[in-house]
This record gives sequence, C-alpha cells and structure tokens, in this order.
Amino acid sequence: MTSSPAGKPEVGTTVVHRRYVPYSHAHYAGNLVDGAYSLAAFGDVATEMCIRTDGDEGLFASYSDVQFTAPVRAGDCIEIEARLVRAGTRSREMTFEVRVIARGTPERGESAADLLDPPIVATTARGVVVVPPRP
Repeated sequence: MTSSPAGKPEVGTTVVHRRYVPYSHAHYAGNLVDGAYSLAAFGDVATEMCIRTDGDEGLFASYSDVQFTAPVRAGDCIEIEARLVRAGTRSREMTFEVRVIARGTPERGESAADLLDPPIVATTARGVVVVPPRP
C-alpha cells in the first residue's frame, strides 16, 4: 500500500462512515444504544478527516450543540458524516450527523430489516479538533 501526503484542509471536505450497530451495544429496553455510541462514531470520522487534511489523527478539544433527535437501536445500520466547516491554523471545526439508514423489523421475522428512505437523523453536533502545526 502506498501513502500520499495529507491535503490542504478545505472547508466543505466530507468524510462518511457506515456501520452496523451490534446487539452487544444495546443498553436499554427496546435495544436502545446510549448516546455515547454516536459521540464515539463522531470521533472516528473526525480522526479520518484530520488524517486526510493534516496527516495526523488530531485531538478532540470540544463538542457543542449535541442533539439527540431520534433513537439508535441495536441492529441499525448507521451513516456517520463529518463536514469541515472551519479550518484555523491548528483547529478544525466540523459538523456531525448520525443517520439511521436501515433498521431491523423483527415483527416481520427474526432477521428482517428495511432500508429507510429518507434516513432518520438521530444525532447532530459540532466539534473542534486540534492538529499539530504544519512543518
């Protein structure tokens, strides 16, 4: 595998991850997953964003305006998006969104699931990550 140097941090750059939410992460009745699951997913997309823009994983400095707007459940397929909205000298501000793109439908069968169109926006936030100075 070859690597390329990180690019320039450009406002509008977007990183998207998709993942299945395992049943081992359910903490509450109805197979609900705690809000920290979304925040951890935001950390993952922010890390990739910093690697792409700065060649470094960066360190999260803060979250602001975290909104839990719909439940995330075990068995969901989610899409996590980070969008770069401001690039300072060393800080990178991003908006984040978790969308449920598929959800299990156990009433139809043990392993039945539906794609959701439109997806359900479950969590949103803003965050700031700090990266080392550029050489």
